[in-house]
Amino acid sequence: MIFDVLREKIVEILNVDPKEITEETTFIGDLCADSLDVYQIIIGVEDALDISLDGEDVETISNVGEAVLLIEKVMERK
Repeated sequence: MIFDVLREKIVEILNVDPKEITEETTFIGDLCADSLDVYQIIIGVEDALDISLDGEDVETISNVGEAVLLIEKVMERK
């Protein structure tokens, strides 16, 4: 579920093919996202899942799998 929500936001913001997105996909290298794109994706995920991610934690994310793990961790505390 988390991966699906994240993928949906990535597709929406970056206009990429959802088939291109795996847990190993990097935001900057593979998806050519800049920091503003990543910020918009994270805001979209926060809104969709009604969570709040720590900015410092978000800065450490380099790929989709790391984002999923961070979101799972936050949701467990919710």
